Amino acid sequence: MSESGEGLLQGMVVTREDESALIGALEKAFDYRGDVTVYKTDGGAITGYIFDRRRGDTLAMSSVRLMIENEEIPEVVLFSEIERLGFTGRDLAHGKSFDTWVKKYTEKKLAGESASIESESLE
Repeated sequence: MSESGEGLLQGMVVTREDESALIGALEKAFDYRGDVTVYKTDGGAITGYIFDRRRGDTLAMSSVRLMIENEEIPEVVLFSEIERLGFTGRDLAHGKSFDTWVKKYTEKKLAGESASIESESLE
């Protein structure tokens, strides 16, 4: 399992051939702020946002919960049902760290531009 760039996971696919890599990828998917696609051992696939994971003593006792677009009830998938995991969506928070904000703020101030500590409007 390798990542390109500074923590960019988009496009990475991890299979169950390397169980420890798959478990590691599921942990990274929990911190990922984009959609992933879980390819199941039964041939099905689920794309959504992993918002929860539960680690048990075995793969069959471990699971992830995904929010699926236009679905009210989260999907639960056991680790033992996962054939491979793909980071299919863009990490929406990549590059939006506090350090990046401070750097942009400082650059604007030094350039004599208006810079505020107020957050941008969400509307």
